[in-house]
Amino acid sequence: MTPVEHDDAINARILAVSEDKIEGFVREPFAEIARRAELDEQIVIERIRAMLRAGTIRRVRQTLLATNLARGALVAWKVPEEQIDRAFDWMFQCDPFSGHVVLRSTETATAGSDYKLWTTVKVPQGKSLQEHCELLAGKVGAERFRIMPAKGIFTLGVGHVRRRTIEPGSRAEQPARIARVETVELSDEQWTVLTALKREFKPAEIEPDPWTARAREAGVSLDEFCSIAEDLNSRRVIGRFSTFLEHVKPSASGTRVTRFNALFHWAVPAEREIEAGGEIGRHHILTHCYWREAGPEFRSVNIMAVAHGLDKQLLLEHKAAIDSHLLEAGIPVSYTNVFWGGRSEIKPSEISPQIYRQWRESIQASPIPVND
Repeated sequence: MTPVEHDDAINARILAVSEDKIEGFVREPFAEIARRAELDEQIVIERIRAMLRAGTIRRVRQTLLATNLARGALVAWKVPEEQIDRAFDWMFQCDPFSGHVVLRSTETATAGSDYKLWTTVKVPQGKSLQEHCELLAGKVGAERFRIMPAKGIFTLGVGHVRRRTIEPGSRAEQPARIARVETVELSDEQWTVLTALKREFKPAEIEPDPWTARAREAGVSLDEFCSIAEDLNSRRVIGRFSTFLEHVKPSASGTRVTRFNALFHWAVPAEREIEAGGEIGRHHILTHCYWREAGPEFRSVNIMAVAHGLDKQLLLEHKAAIDSHLLEAGIPVSYTNVFWGGRSEIKPSEISPQIYRQWRESIQASPIPVND
């Protein structure tokens, strides 16, 4: 029987590459994973198929730099306590434009700690994030919400398997470089290819030439499909080819990839966000690091980062190492905090303008839930 746990020796070699090391568009992604993991391609394909079927891997897909394709933001929601679970379920089940849906808490009552529901939201170009969030607020009974678009990205990856052995303070030799959020407009043909490109792979679709069937789906030749994908990659629309582990829930045997996820907050002086984000984002433990303006509700936090781990105290030690590095770098921090993740669900955010139009028509026709 093929081993399916993430900590099997061969699976760990595969995942150390496949989680976040295959950047951009690659014509033969499974062959590239095999080359970097120093394994036979067929072994890689069989193992990824098995892990996907078992739920160890929750999805395999080509990711996009959706911040350049759609208006997106992290949104914090203040929802009455008695409605929080219903709001969570509605966001996850009924809004395809909400991606990460997480309940977060702080150790003590502090700035923003009454905002317990956090989501990532994207709407297609030309649509209003504010209007979309107002619609969602009405559906779930939110009292207030705070929209926090990314002004810059310093770190964006996954790599939970390889991050498990990282020591506090481990960081790159140079500060992380900021990636500015810039809108890219696409033609109808490019959207058609992109829609086929980003669809999750079913186990049977994991094969040596995965894009052949996707090209047929898009109604173009394989060469044309790859040419369009490579052009989109050059325009910073394509992210990584990734296998996403089920890092929140335990596997069938009870094994967990991570147990805690921490959203770190820092408030640094205006005009020093890029410098601070570069120094924070260079730390290897972080899977995400953004410049976001959280506003007075969160004491003017402007740098946020995410780290995952099995040990809560170890994550706090990583945070302490980052704080110490900021002090050494001469970057003052007026406020910092940690929002711990609890219940969470993750799905890719939809960004298709066509699907958005259909969704708005259907959702506006449905009644707003009546609170118990």
